[in-house]
Amino acid sequence: MSELFVVGIGPGGREDMTLRADRVLSCCDIIVGYRLYVDLVRESYPQKEYIVSDMMREKERCKAALELAAAGKRVALICSGDSGVYGMASLVYELRGLSEKPEIEIVPGVTAALAGGALLGAPLGHDFAVISLSDRLTEWAAIEKRLVCAALSDMVIVLYNPASHARPDCLKRACGVLMRHIPEGRPCAVARNISRRGEKTELLTLGELSSAPADMFCTVFIGSSTTKIINNKLVTPRGYHDV
Repeated sequence: MSELFVVGIGPGGREDMTLRADRVLSCCDIIVGYRLYVDLVRESYPQKEYIVSDMMREKERCKAALELAAAGKRVALICSGDSGVYGMASLVYELRGLSEKPEIEIVPGVTAALAGGALLGAPLGHDFAVISLSDRLTEWAAIEKRLVCAALSDMVIVLYNPASHARPDCLKRACGVLMRHIPEGRPCAVARNISRRGEKTELLTLGELSSAPADMFCTVFIGSSTTKIINNKLVTPRGYHDV
């Protein structure tokens, strides 16, 4: 049977990979992925054949995975975090189009918002929004509109891809947008290298966040009006305590 598994491998550490993801990677013939993500799993699955490519080769990776699966191989296309959250799942379906072959199975994983939230305490105890600050595929005007809407909704906001070498000021720009609607003293946090070497968290205010260093290995949390810091942990109450 020709089958392509699109696998979320979690934030990086093997302990945060799901049992289902591990089973699929153990049983597949070929693992396809971005170089950094392959490096995260290669030691655990040393006997596998790997197809590796660099950033901005997403379409090529997905096409190669589909072709290999159609040829009868059991293929795993790996994604960091969850395969459907800024991952390759949607592109795989787009590229396969109306065809029914190869069969596609999406394997979910622990996305950075959840893994980072666990490190920080319980910032996602109530409603929250996830927004990517990368303008490589989304125009900044659309990102800014989403930031404004999320701020006005008074939800916790989680920012993915806050900055890179090509986009060094995206987080600062985003904070500028948010501070039009959110007080500068709002509790915020940054989780860096989640579940990987160099893992680190930092609590700070929205005003401090605007000048904080960030890169693609950071996930940023901006609290709602009910978010508080309890014993150095970021907590957003659901309301159970007051019932």
